[in-house]
Amino acid sequence: MKAKALDKKFDEGKDISQYLDMSKARRAGQEQKRVNVDFPLWMIHLLDKEAKRLGVPRQSVIKVWVAERLGKAS
Repeated sequence: MKAKALDKKFDEGKDISQYLDMSKARRAGQEQKRVNVDFPLWMIHLLDKEAKRLGVPRQSVIKVWVAERLGKAS
């Protein structure tokens, strides 16, 4: 299918999911890169406590806190 035809279907509100290869889909600006960070044990314990309180993984707590801090710096 040509892009123009796909755009037309989308603009008409039709389901175009069958024409998309979602296995290769990426969100722009959301690419990830793995990094390693060493934390003192006391920080790990407090992170785990907060993660348990919130019912989320430790990594989620770290990501949210870092994102909040970076948002204030902008």
